[in-house]
Amino acid sequence: MKQVEAFLVGRIWLRNFVPFPNELVDHAIQLGAVSVSLGITKEKQCVRCLEKSPQKIISFFCAACQKNCFYCRHCIKMGRISSCTELITWALTSTIPLQNHSFSWNGQLTPQQERASQQVQKSILQKKDHIVYAVCGAGKTELLFPAIFAALKNGQRVCIAAPRTDVVLELTPRLRTVFPETIIHSLYGDSPEETGFAQLVVATTHQLYRFNKAFDVMIIDEADAFPYSYDEALKRAVLKAKKNNASTVYVSATPSDQLLKQVVNVSKLFKRFHGHSLPVPTFQSLWRYEKDFAKGKIPKKLENWVNERIEKKEPFLLFFSTIELIEDAIVLFKKIHPLIEAVHSQDVNRKEKVMKLRQSQIPGVLTSTILERGITIPNVQVAVIGADQPIFDAAALIQISGRVGRSRDYPDGKIIFFHDGITHQMDKAKKTITFYNGGQ
Repeated sequence: MKQVEAFLVGRIWLRNFVPFPNELVDHAIQLGAVSVSLGITKEKQCVRCLEKSPQKIISFFCAACQKNCFYCRHCIKMGRISSCTELITWALTSTIPLQNHSFSWNGQLTPQQERASQQVQKSILQKKDHIVYAVCGAGKTELLFPAIFAALKNGQRVCIAAPRTDVVLELTPRLRTVFPETIIHSLYGDSPEETGFAQLVVATTHQLYRFNKAFDVMIIDEADAFPYSYDEALKRAVLKAKKNNASTVYVSATPSDQLLKQVVNVSKLFKRFHGHSLPVPTFQSLWRYEKDFAKGKIPKKLENWVNERIEKKEPFLLFFSTIELIEDAIVLFKKIHPLIEAVHSQDVNRKEKVMKLRQSQIPGVLTSTILERGITIPNVQVAVIGADQPIFDAAALIQISGRVGRSRDYPDGKIIFFHDGITHQMDKAKKTITFYNGGQ
């Protein structure tokens, strides 16, 4: 029964997929330790993701109950929820004992980081929301370490939620190193099963659909990023996953005006942890680049730029606007160097490819915006191909630029916007980075 409690506390789970025998679950229900609810309410709202729009709560004839049911189209990728689906959760007050925690980090915060860290801790103690508004490379994660440790020692359950799997994969090993005695679960699509009660959870925001009133502290990393910033259901998931009086800490290099108006407590860090300025992007025309790729050739300026990176043994990232363009281009770039790789959201091997770039096993990677954040590679050089495309708004271009110069050993670097015409968003990104460098 202790294992059932550890698994279900704060979770809302499909009964058919719980990793325990039916007899044990039935016994827990009879004892009143586990409660059961149906997946779609009488008001036609999904209990898991709280979706209730008629366009996403759909009627169908259900083979399981042989009746007309409703199912939720919005969260169906996480297992279908229908009117007759049984969801289970832990119903009693948790009896899980307090865990021991240790803090293993030899780094030192800058005065700016230290001030922001103390401000975050104060907001959490006062159960108030907080924004960490910090440029890429300011050391946002590091300044959160003391606040997380304080919360864990106080017996609080902490969640760090990020919009994308790549960010979760980047954060998890760092946190496990810093908090070596803490049970930490890493949750994302198709993540391996984890056991025990995790007092610290690192998860994609989609995984929060599976939690209910679970967390005392909620940290939203990359709070401006797609899909969280555009999906109201994910914002509802955050509210559902945290306890009523929980503090939410939003972490972002480009917070929206709406968020800045919504949250009173804000810590601003416009300097990188190593004290060097942010690399400012340069603009370079690449007229009719899509036609060149379609004809089976790399534009000469881009080819020269890549060859220079290879000659200097500098790792590089090339950002493209579409998967189709990446797939057309990678064939051509492999003729320059056979070890150049390509990654995008549909690539199941992207984690391994990024690791190869980090370990200098490959010279560079062609990528979509999937790698615009949550990735740190020393001395990486970056180019955006078609920075004028709508997908590259100012926030995305700032994040992409932020991949460069993050290391203390390599604080400089090149970020270039290849374009077919300068856009307002390109100008805005450059002006914002210049503003940050002014220390305003």
